[in-house]
Amino acid sequence: MLLVLDVGNTKTAIGVYHDGGWKTDWRVTTHLDHLADEYYVLLKSLLEDKGLSWKDISGAVIASVVPPLTATFQELMERALGHPPVIVAHGIETGIGIKIDNPEEVGADRIANTAAVHKLYGGPAIVADLGTATTFDVVSKEGDYLGGAIAPGLGITADALVRRTSKLPRVELTLPDKAIGTNTVSAMRSGLVLGYLGLVKELVARLKSEAPGDPKVIATGGMAEIVAEWTQVIDIVNPRLTLEGLRIIYELNQ
Repeated sequence: MLLVLDVGNTKTAIGVYHDGGWKTDWRVTTHLDHLADEYYVLLKSLLEDKGLSWKDISGAVIASVVPPLTATFQELMERALGHPPVIVAHGIETGIGIKIDNPEEVGADRIANTAAVHKLYGGPAIVADLGTATTFDVVSKEGDYLGGAIAPGLGITADALVRRTSKLPRVELTLPDKAIGTNTVSAMRSGLVLGYLGLVKELVARLKSEAPGDPKVIATGGMAEIVAEWTQVIDIVNPRLTLEGLRIIYELNQ
């Protein structure tokens, strides 16, 4: 069985892949200060809850955008499995080309997303990863990563607004009935939610106008299903897109 980890700034996605399908997956909070021993115990507990153990895991692949935790998880996997994991970084086989100014700058999660889209859906495509950050990546028909855009996620934007003001409260981020807010809460919801949807739609439109061909839009991340429901710019939603890309990259490096 293959253990797949996508280590993000706020959440870590974990999946177990076996015999052509996903046996299970989890989303846990990323703790920058956790040691390898602490993550070992957490993963052991998650596996046991599904009737699995470390003995069932034969390999691991990791994408991390949190550099201190890359070493932590590498140490963990070497201890648990007896051999190092595949770590997605510039220079390993990914099945894609990276056609930007500085290829080593591309985040491991964006590489994994591009690899998944190229293998599963083909191109041209735009990948919208709607999580802590909101990223858009353009993939050519040939599977080349052409660049994209990075913006704050909806949660980050809402948190910053509350932290940097004295009287604005936290609000539930639901779709408002109208843009004209008649009180503080409805006005904040209008600005945050409708503003975020406007950001997504505008960037998708501009990227489509610049991208080669007629790209399909594939979304992943915590906000993907909601944004797909609230807009008409998403063609496909795949919550496991990054995990799929990591699985594909692992197989290419065996």
